Amino acid sequence: MWKHVAANALTLLVVALVALAALLGWSRNQYLGPGPLAQAICLKVERGASFRSVAQTLADRGAVAHPYIFKVGADYSGRTGALKAGSYLIKAGAPMAGIVETITGTGQSTCGTEINYRIGVNGADVRVSELDPESQKLVEVLKFDPVADGVPADYARFAEDPDVRLKITVAEGVTSWQVVDTLSRADFLTGEVKEIPAEGMLSPQQYEVTKGDDRAALLAEMQADQATALAELWEGRAEGLPYKTPEEALTMASIVEKETGVAAERPLVASVFLNRLRDGMKLQTDPTVIYGLTKGQGVLGRGLRQSELRSNTPYNTYVIDGLPPGPIANPGRAAIEAALHPEESKFLFFVADGTGGHVFAETLAEHNKNVAKWREIEAQQGQGN
Repeated sequence: MWKHVAANALTLLVVALVALAALLGWSRNQYLGPGPLAQAICLKVERGASFRSVAQTLADRGAVAHPYIFKVGADYSGRTGALKAGSYLIKAGAPMAGIVETITGTGQSTCGTEINYRIGVNGADVRVSELDPESQKLVEVLKFDPVADGVPADYARFAEDPDVRLKITVAEGVTSWQVVDTLSRADFLTGEVKEIPAEGMLSPQQYEVTKGDDRAALLAEMQADQATALAELWEGRAEGLPYKTPEEALTMASIVEKETGVAAERPLVASVFLNRLRDGMKLQTDPTVIYGLTKGQGVLGRGLRQSELRSNTPYNTYVIDGLPPGPIANPGRAAIEAALHPEESKFLFFVADGTGGHVFAETLAEHNKNVAKWREIEAQQGQGN
C-alpha cells in the first residue's frame, strides 16, 4: 500500500514539475515574445509612479496581456527600481521585455506633446512641439506670446493631452520679478507666490513640471539649485579675488551676464570689471543703472538719459564706488564661473563691435577709437533700416 501511495505521490510531483516547467516556459515566451499591441501608443509614466500601476496601465491600453508576468519579469531582471518618468513610444507588437527596457532606460521621452513656457529677458513665449518618433526631434506646431497675443484656441487641445510634457525654461539674465510674473500666467501651475525671491538666487535652466505643481515649490527648487551652484563654485574660486562674500561674486556674475551674450567673452568681461575695482575706478556699467530704474520689472525700452547716468542711486555705477548693493539679474552657472575664474588681462574698457561681441582696450585713447568705430557702424545700420 505504501509503495502504491509513494508511487502516486512521485507521479503527481513529476506532473507538477512538468506543469511548472511548462508554465515557466510559457511565461518566458509571453515576456520575450511579441506583445498584443495592435497600434503604437504613447505611454506617459508619471513621477512617483509604481511599476505595478504602470503594468496595469499597459494592460488597460492593450500593450500587455498579463500585467503580473510583466511585473515578475521586471523584478527578475532587476529593473523595477529603475522606472523613469517620461513619455515613451510603445510600438505595435512590442514585447514585455522591450517595454521594460524602454521605461527603465535613459528616461528620454520618445513621443508626445511638449509645452515649453520660455522666460526670456525681453519677454516670454509659449512653444508647443511634437516629438517625432523617427527623427527624435521636436517639431514646433504652435508659438505665442501669452501677454501680447493672448492664448490661441488651438492651445487647449494640446494642453488637455494626457501625455503632454510640461517645461519651464528660464533664460540666463532674467530677473526674479520676470520669473514670478511669467509663472503666474502658466495655467498648468497652481498656488500663489507671496514674495519675489531675492535677485540672483534663481538658477536659469530648464525645469520639467507636471500639471498642478505649486509655483512656490518650483521657485524653491530654482533657489536650491542656484545656492548649490554658487556654493560649489565659490569653494573652487581663483585666488586673489576682491569679493568678501559669495553674494558679491553673484552680483558681479549678474553684471557679466547682462553685459555680454557671447559665452566665450564672459571671463574677459569679468576681468575688465575686476581690473576697474582693483584700480579704484567706477564700474560704469549701463545694466546696473537700468536695474535701478526698472527694479527688474521688465525692460527699459529706450536709451539711458544723461540725467539718469548722473543720478545718485544705489545702482548707478557711474556714481557709486564698487559693486551695487546686490545682483541685477539671475546669472547662469557660466557667468558665475567667469566671475570666480576671470581671464588675466589689462583691459579696462570694452564696446560693441557690431557682430554681437565686443572689442576690448587697455587705454582710454584706444577705447575712444573703438567707440568711434562703433558709432560709424551704428550710423550705417541706421541708414540700412
